[in-house]
Amino acid sequence: MAGDVRDKLEDMASVYEFDPITGNIPATKVEITVSCRNLLDKDTFSKSDPLCVLYTQGVESKQWREFGRTEVIDNTLNPDFVRKYILDYFFEEKQNLRFDLYDVDSKSPDLSKHDFLGQMFCTLGEIVGSPASRLEKPLGGIAGKKCGTIILSAEELSNCRDSATMQFCANKLDKKDFFGKSDPFMVFFRSNEDGTFTICHKTEVVKNTLNPVWQPFTIPVRALCNGDYDRTIKVEVYDWDRDGSHDFIGEFTTSYRELARGQSQFNVYEVVNPKKKMKKKKYVNSGTVTLLSFSVESECTFLDYIKGGTQINFTVAIDFTASNGNPSQSTSLHYMNPYQMNAYAMALKAVGEIIQDYDSDKMFPALGFGAKLPPDGRVSHEFPLNGNIENPYCNGIEGILEAYHQSLKTVQLYGPTNFAPVINHVARYAAAVQDGSQYFVLLIITDGVISDMAQTKEAIVNAAKLPMSIIIVGVGQAEFDAMVELDGDDIRISSRGKLAERDIVQFVPFRDYMDRTGNHVLSMARLAKDVLAEIPDQFISYMKSRGIKPNPSPPPYTPPGLPLHTQI
Repeated sequence: MAGDVRDKLEDMASVYEFDPITGNIPATKVEITVSCRNLLDKDTFSKSDPLCVLYTQGVESKQWREFGRTEVIDNTLNPDFVRKYILDYFFEEKQNLRFDLYDVDSKSPDLSKHDFLGQMFCTLGEIVGSPASRLEKPLGGIAGKKCGTIILSAEELSNCRDSATMQFCANKLDKKDFFGKSDPFMVFFRSNEDGTFTICHKTEVVKNTLNPVWQPFTIPVRALCNGDYDRTIKVEVYDWDRDGSHDFIGEFTTSYRELARGQSQFNVYEVVNPKKKMKKKKYVNSGTVTLLSFSVESECTFLDYIKGGTQINFTVAIDFTASNGNPSQSTSLHYMNPYQMNAYAMALKAVGEIIQDYDSDKMFPALGFGAKLPPDGRVSHEFPLNGNIENPYCNGIEGILEAYHQSLKTVQLYGPTNFAPVINHVARYAAAVQDGSQYFVLLIITDGVISDMAQTKEAIVNAAKLPMSIIIVGVGQAEFDAMVELDGDDIRISSRGKLAERDIVQFVPFRDYMDRTGNHVLSMARLAKDVLAEIPDQFISYMKSRGIKPNPSPPPYTPPGLPLHTQI
């Protein structure tokens, strides 16, 4: 038994270390449709001939790059463009977009030769997070002029939600082992735009046979072919060796479209070893691989729920314990430098700016813990940063930062570092709405060693049953061993013998993200990417475990057309 497990582990670690989903595949692809109303009229004798140009922004360089153009529609101030933009969507990134409109007067591709009609800035998250994933905003950019409005609708591409389940067997594979038969396994690769290949699946090893039948496996279609049904999928067949030097038996290529035909004569593949083929004139193949079954299922995605109206509520909790240092001194983690944000403000802004796109009212509760409060100096572990117990909500991320700055002037840093009260605070709200209409994300920013570990574990185990996720960002130079334990990636957290139902905690130390060149924008983008990457999966795991389906999204926006002729 132990030997088998070891074999399995060795096998998992071998060929290439990989994680099929993080292989830089976008979470999904989103199609953006553009309409405008009441554009400026630049033409004397007819109406403008509008064109919309989309620009995306690099995270690092902040340079705007042209992404694509719609078609030109002649003679209208209310265009509904047919050509759509297809963008890779990442929940955990702030994807800045700019839409520029022009009145096209000639065939020239040079935009400076055409009249500018206005522009609009937004994020992809803003479009997706709007009701029914439809965002309407005024166009600006021309002083003193009303430039009309732009209407953007986002639709997730349907092939991004499919998962394929398939099973293969092989016949008469080459015998590679001196004593026994081969121990075959297969490795699947998807091809990339640039002609390279990325590993996306590896089967288990079937011991001592030249005619293996592998277990069925399920893989997201986007991991297999990035949604392109005709893209080459390469499959390599190996004979497993204990020392990791697996022998290559041969390879074949296919595509999603071919596999989707299911079991048929088209899905029997010759396994070919190119070296053998060159050497031996009579070489036919090194065996065959046959597809035994193929099926596709459509999963409900994160965006289905967002489009159906699920709101993500963001709460922040800030550590006001004395170990942060006196806020009036520059060595303090809470020091208010007039020229740059401290680590608390940076972590809050990095995470909050992304999540706020998914909360329609942009009102966020902000709490502090570990401080003595005026007037009587009592210690509190869940006090509102704005000083209003009845209404701890702040308006937008800027409102939270403002309340944070103000509270530093009124409270006294103290201790200890207790997490359980703020976790239980948010859990009370989450417990009240378990119907899938809301999901809660708590961001705890802390400098240090946790004092109420047992209570915090219990709070997390209880919260794991609720629509909630917890992000912990550690600032400063302390040892964060306890936080790593709370982040149940390696060992699922438990309390009083009860295991957490889901892994809902993500911990990162802020110092790992500080860009050496001092580029804070980049540091914040990296931090947000890592701490938010798990949220969509945690969100889906809650919805699935409760059998909650997304609300049907409202019907897609249809622009008002010509009035129907009344029947006489």
